Formats: sequence, C-alpha cells, structure tokens
Amino acid sequence: MQADLNLLTVLDALLEEGSVMGAAQRLHLSSPAVSRTLGRIRKVTGDDILVRTGHSMTPTPYALGIAEEVRRLVREANAVLSPSRELDLSALDRTFTVQCHDALASSVIPSLVGRIAEQAPGVRLRVLAEHSGDTDDLRHRVDLELGGGTPDLPEFRSETLGTDPLAVVMRSGHPCGELDLRAYAAYPHVLVSRRGRLTAPIDDVLAAEGLQRKVIATVATVHTALQIAAASDALVTTTTILCRPLIEAFGLVTRPLPVESPEAAINCNWHQRYDSDLAHAWLRDQVRATLTEVLAR
Repeated sequence: MQADLNLLTVLDALLEEGSVMGAAQRLHLSSPAVSRTLGRIRKVTGDDILVRTGHSMTPTPYALGIAEEVRRLVREANAVLSPSRELDLSALDRTFTVQCHDALASSVIPSLVGRIAEQAPGVRLRVLAEHSGDTDDLRHRVDLELGGGTPDLPEFRSETLGTDPLAVVMRSGHPCGELDLRAYAAYPHVLVSRRGRLTAPIDDVLAAEGLQRKVIATVATVHTALQIAAASDALVTTTTILCRPLIEAFGLVTRPLPVESPEAAINCNWHQRYDSDLAHAWLRDQVRATLTEVLAR
C-alpha cells in the first residue's frame, strides 16, 4: 500500500494539539475533515491514536511512541518542499564544470579560480575544452558553456557577457607594411575553427573586392594558430582581449583588421534546470564579474 504523506501532517497536528478541533484550527481545515482523516489514520495504523477521556482526548501508548518521529518527518518534508533561499559559501561543497575554448581558458579561468577559492574554499572547478561538434554535454555534465555560440533549443539559457574586437595577429618583424585589404589577402592565413572550416565571413568581404586569401591551415585552438604564426609569415584573425595572454606569450603583435567587422560576442550558456539553483547563480555571477574585469583591462 502506498502511504499518503498528508496523513503525517494531520497526525502531527493531532498529537501536538491533543484534539480534533485544535488540529483543525492549526491546519486551517474543518473539524469534520480532520475527523475523517483521523479515521483513515486509525485504519492505516490499527491504533486509536487519540481516545476520549472525559472532556479531553488522550494519546495512546503507540501515539506517544511515534510522536517525535512523526514531528521529525514532517519537519524534514517541509524542509524539502521549502528549500533555503540563502547560500552559505563557506559550507558549499561542489564541483562545477565549465566548458570553453583555450583563449577564454587562458584569460578568464585563472582569475575565476582565484575569485572562487577566496569566497568558497570548498568549491572545485573542472574546465573542459570545446568539442569539435555539438554534444549533449550541456544537458548532462557541463554546468556552464562559455564561447561565441548560443543554443537553439528553449531548454537552454544564454546571456551575452561582453564583446571582444577582432584584430590580425602576426609575428614581430613581419614583412607586411601597411595592412590594407589587399596586403591582408596576399599573406597566408591560419584559421581557428573547432569544426575545421576553411572559410570565414571575411572571405565574403574579400570576394566582393575581387580578392582571395590563401588558407594554409585550420586548427582547433588559438594556441596552435598563434604557434604557427610565431614561426612563419602566416596571419591569424582573432579576438584581441581574450587572446592577449597567448599573444603576449608568443611575442606576437596585432594590427587592426582592414575592414569593418562586428565584435565577437562572449556568451554564457546553461541548462534551464539550474535557473533557481542558488549555487549555480552564484557561479554565473563570478564568471560575469571576472569577464567584466578581463575586458576592462
């Protein structure tokens, strides 16, 4: 038989108040409704629970024996159905998984780890690289996805945290002079694409001017692209702020992109099941604040 947990609430009130009327007032129910429920409790337990003694009612030995357990169960059930809306960061013990490309990892994650460790020492961060294609990771094992894309399905949430201007990256001492569109097309290029694409929107701009650039490689990470640029005359078109740590690490220089181009969006994506999760909302706040600091440098 499946237990009706509503009986526990009425039983707790009956044992606390010692009368049907008192329990009815406490629960904002009618006395007949509580009397009917008491009858059901008696049938389920095989015990009278409360018996009349003169003008009052007295709990049976069985009722006295279970009173504390019933009270505990009702408290725990109420706690489950009324979760706390306060987050104790000092006691938070949780592992968050963040997925992002290597430029974001290099520029944002070090500061984010420091910020989290300072506020919530029991929190761990697991950082995963981007996949070459779409996956179900955001449904199952990834708490936050950071990057330029946005999910299409309504079960996902997305927030644009900022934008990053594009620039052309090259080795120090590169032979190009003024980088106009024609000079830009004349040099070899390395593309960054997790899907291995050999073209980008700027190729349409070049085609409209009767120009075509030579793509010598497409790679999955900014790190690899800049490594190639550091050892050759190849150009890499990428974001400037997020890629700055890698650009500086390879001793590279940047030039303005020789064409008007919208800045790259930086989006934070998550599954809707985390909308009301206080710890997840706190994590999103830390990512937002960290990225704001990085973009302002």
